[in-house]
Amino acid sequence: MDNLNAAETRTLEERLQKRQMKEFVSLYSNLVDHCFASCVNDFTSKALSERENGCVSRCVQKFMASGQRLSERFQEHNVEQQAMQQRR
Repeated sequence: MDNLNAAETRTLEERLQKRQMKEFVSLYSNLVDHCFASCVNDFTSKALSERENGCVSRCVQKFMASGQRLSERFQEHNVEQQAMQQRR
């Protein structure tokens, strides 16, 4: 990346931002789909019931916590891999 000129660097940054946004939208969409399918099953009212509201809240918390834990494990794995490569 050090060999890129200013225009190439801008283009690369724009592409990375677009990709990150696309991944965020995909993650958010998966979260909504999963929690809705798991928690909402009564369509007789426009509003969520207390049970559905609580379920959605717990679902979102679990989804976010699992994503954070997964990220932590990837970081731990990367540190281990880097340590192994430095030993060689």
